[in-house]
Amino acid sequence: MQYYPRKKSKRAFARVRYVPEGEQIVEFAGYKAGMTHITIIDGRPNSQTKGEEVSFSVTVVVCLSRGYRNNIAFKDIMAEHLERHLAKRIRLPKKKGAGFEALEGCERLTLLVQTQPYLTGIGKKAPEVFEVALGGSKDHQLARARELLGKEVAVNSVFADGQQVDIHAITKGKGYQGPVKRFGIGLRAHKSEKTKRGPGSLGPWCGQGHVMYRVAHAGQMGYHQRMELNKWVVQIGSDPKKINPKGGFVRYGFVKNPYVLLKGSVPGCAKRMLRLTKAVRPNRKIHHEAPSIEYISLESKQ
Repeated sequence: MQYYPRKKSKRAFARVRYVPEGEQIVEFAGYKAGMTHITIIDGRPNSQTKGEEVSFSVTVVVCLSRGYRNNIAFKDIMAEHLERHLAKRIRLPKKKGAGFEALEGCERLTLLVQTQPYLTGIGKKAPEVFEVALGGSKDHQLARARELLGKEVAVNSVFADGQQVDIHAITKGKGYQGPVKRFGIGLRAHKSEKTKRGPGSLGPWCGQGHVMYRVAHAGQMGYHQRMELNKWVVQIGSDPKKINPKGGFVRYGFVKNPYVLLKGSVPGCAKRMLRLTKAVRPNRKIHHEAPSIEYISLESKQ
């Protein structure tokens, strides 16, 4: 029931409903490139494989972001130099707007940022525009906003190796699917009437004069907003040659920008934007130090 209603997302990137507290920016965006596997030395103090080599899969996320506007409820302060691709998303101002002196009466400031997909080579130019919270007091927010307005924000200034992050993403769309694939219900007997892959006799579930919405029926599957907690940041790197496999990643190509390696899989398809936030409730059992990477697979994924 926590996933109802199972309908399509309104846009191709997720909305962050809760931002954890922090003195700095606690959120970043990236594009999913693909997956590979690595080998590290297990440094967990209570692990049965402590000091040994362990292998697991990782997801490569390409991270590029740029702050361009201070945004509050009654006043927006735009950067002086705006990229031309931004006009594909919003209407750019023709005149110079107000300065920071107009923010004296505000209570909270947020930073409106854009991604830079045209630098990745994925065939996309229109950036995503979303709001990022600023932590700390009002004076700290104002000083941080002055520093970041119109400048690029690097991922290593927000996150660090060994940190835990939460992933907000839109899952792969799978279209209109039946209840067996959509909800995992069992098949009926082979001599059942009308259908074998339907929900069968509903019994008390239709005793109210209508079929209750909790009954497993066919409908939209995928392209939903989902959140995964406590993903381990294995490495933040800037040299794509260390991770690019032979022939590039499937449905993405070669990584050309700074990247983040996350342990395990993340929702969504290749080239889709992900939003990474500081872990709301981090797992104490996950190692909080940067691992020692012994091997990164560069074999072809084709």
